[in-house]
Amino acid sequence: MSDDDRQRNQEQARYGVLLYYRYASIPDLDDLRSFYESNCNSLKLLGRVRLSPYGVNVTVGGKLSSLEEHMAAVKLNRLFEGTDFKLATCHHPLNDKVAQECGFTSLSIRVVKELVTFSSHPLLKSPEISIAGRHLSAAEFHTVLQSAALDGSTESERLVLLDARNLYETRIGKFQMPSVETLDPGIRQYSDLPSWIDNNTERLRGKRVLMYCTGGIRCEMASAYIRSKGAGFENVFQLFGGIQRYLEQYPDGGFFKGKNFVFDHRISVGSSDAKIMGTCHLCHSSFDDYSSRCRCSHCRMLVLVCDSCRIEGAAYVCELCQKHGNGLGLQASIELSKSQVTSPETEVASDPYDPEFLLHLSRGHDCGPRKKLRILCLHGFRQNSSSFKGRTASLAKKLKNIAELVFVDAPHELSFVYQPCGTQPDTNYLSALSQFSPPPPPGNCKKKFAWLVAPNFDGKNGADWKVADGPFDPLQYQEQTGGFDVSLAFLKKVFSQEGPFDGILGFSQGAAMAAMVCAEKERLKSEINFRFAILCSGFALKLSRSEQGSINCPSLHIFGSDLGRDRQIANQASRELASMFEDECSVIIEHDSGHIIPTRSPYIDEIKSFLLRFL
Repeated sequence: MSDDDRQRNQEQARYGVLLYYRYASIPDLDDLRSFYESNCNSLKLLGRVRLSPYGVNVTVGGKLSSLEEHMAAVKLNRLFEGTDFKLATCHHPLNDKVAQECGFTSLSIRVVKELVTFSSHPLLKSPEISIAGRHLSAAEFHTVLQSAALDGSTESERLVLLDARNLYETRIGKFQMPSVETLDPGIRQYSDLPSWIDNNTERLRGKRVLMYCTGGIRCEMASAYIRSKGAGFENVFQLFGGIQRYLEQYPDGGFFKGKNFVFDHRISVGSSDAKIMGTCHLCHSSFDDYSSRCRCSHCRMLVLVCDSCRIEGAAYVCELCQKHGNGLGLQASIELSKSQVTSPETEVASDPYDPEFLLHLSRGHDCGPRKKLRILCLHGFRQNSSSFKGRTASLAKKLKNIAELVFVDAPHELSFVYQPCGTQPDTNYLSALSQFSPPPPPGNCKKKFAWLVAPNFDGKNGADWKVADGPFDPLQYQEQTGGFDVSLAFLKKVFSQEGPFDGILGFSQGAAMAAMVCAEKERLKSEINFRFAILCSGFALKLSRSEQGSINCPSLHIFGSDLGRDRQIANQASRELASMFEDECSVIIEHDSGHIIPTRSPYIDEIKSFLLRFL
């Protein structure tokens, strides 16, 4: 092989990440989605593609040559004229937790209501993107800051620098100008920014507002929201291309100090200045590496915990939850747990590396017996609390030190169903009934219930047997769309009389019901309040008012893989349900079994790992 051929092969094998967004009216979403599915799959690109009627937001990775082919194909569409394509060379993602969390182990293409969720409040209408703040290039942005520093206090007093990112991002890097007021909203998620702006309008009124974020897309909507407030809010500017373009223009970092957090497997990107801005949440030593993916046990926001302080299975509380009183006292006890585990003078009767034991230590010995999580369990269609309790006995046993499972019957009582078996395919189903002995008396059978029923359900209970309409239909759940309001009212009563509950677990139809409650979580929090959901072999109903990726509730999704043996709820149906939840707050476990909740390793370990975050 010649040197030219060798160099060409090396170039083709180089890996990269491509980011771009475009706000534009999309005339045919289905056509655009088909393009991305065809193009990205053929080029073996992995990552996230978000499409809405108002534009696209894309973060994909692959071979540099493939990414360049993708860009060339996208540029042929006039919709993308003027788009800022950000292509960076980087290492190939490892098949680890970071790559999985960032979506770089698969290709996810979704049609969403908003490219970025601007507000979780249902009554807040997003501003018109056409009034967004004026774009400043990296050089122009730099010059404005430089001029403010040189021109003295008068100019700097009129200028404010607004960071539109989340708190955990700002903790490892931000723009710093001693003479310019810098506003860090300290928000957990982007959808909290409108409320912060509403509460701080006087700090923005009459000022020249310079906004920045990672790549620019969050500033588009946020700057438009500020300008929509009218007189006194006209002078809003945004850094075009975000911090990423700025660091390309100023490799030494310029006025940006630290690292730029990114939402792909790179985790963060820094300048040639190696100064570390972040600090460990526990010992406060210099630290800025989020690769361990430590998260707050209450809100799941990323937390910086250095290698020396990190304990497998320990629960952490972020500074926002500490500020609002969530998990009070837990944070300080984590430091105690570390010293207890590592001190040679401490007598340890249990395995010091057992996650449950470490979590017990993290609560401190003076706390007494730790409180278990209470989880309300919703059974599947034509089941009852007793049968579901039996089916989950193994799960309850293995979680006995972590959680207490509480079971209830759904409110819709069903008729008993008699379905003859052993008939030949060409035998008339109903006439075959005469070939079999009659069903047992109803008194010998336990009642069956449902959360959702057919729209024409008459509400009568199972006083007598009813002949099944036909052999088992694995798609029957698609017809059971009625009765939600009755079940919701029932759950309100359960939470009131038997609560509180930390979480809600649903199986099959129970998972569909739990998901719809999650979608209404913010509206219902005064009556149905919980912190997480576990959805097993679930499915999404068309009657749900939620858009893809719009449900903001920590969730664990457990379902059979494509190669599994779940003949009742297909893998794709459960995947569609998982896609309804925001990427950053959902965890997926795929198993190779049937219509069950698996309790063998490694599945039970992943279930425990999820639950330990909330203790």
